[in-house]
Amino acid sequence: MGKLTVHALRAVLVVMLAGMVFVQALMVWALATDPEDGTTLPLTPLRVIVILGAVTVQVVQVCVWRLVAMVQRGTVFSHAAFRYVDVVIGAVMAAALLLFSILLVAGPVMEPPGILFVGGAGVAVLGVVLIVLVLRMLLAQAVARDAEAAHMKAELDEVI
Repeated sequence: MGKLTVHALRAVLVVMLAGMVFVQALMVWALATDPEDGTTLPLTPLRVIVILGAVTVQVVQVCVWRLVAMVQRGTVFSHAAFRYVDVVIGAVMAAALLLFSILLVAGPVMEPPGILFVGGAGVAVLGVVLIVLVLRMLLAQAVARDAEAAHMKAELDEVI
């Protein structure tokens, strides 16, 4: 990956993370107070789901940042990368479960288009989990090939 690509991706991640922190700061105030009289509202399950959903996005952003750093150093094809990829898979799976939990919490009061939209979004996020799993398998193959190539190079160095 070129320097321009790395810097562009990092710039996007910084803007996204700053935007998420700004939105979360506003959400804490908006979710915790009643807009009509300014009194404090109880923390409902739907509010907890929204806050946890934002946390899952931030976890993915941090892991992608770490993976980009590994790409820049040329160490992404190592076993250390699996830790970040596994965390991404877990965070995206948690986001899908949070979307489905919205159906449990708010489903009885939602109109049918909203139920279909939230359910469809949950299925789409599960699709992202499957895509990341496939990419993890490709990373595993690349790490195995890299280790095999290093082993063969060491054997060839011994012969020479």
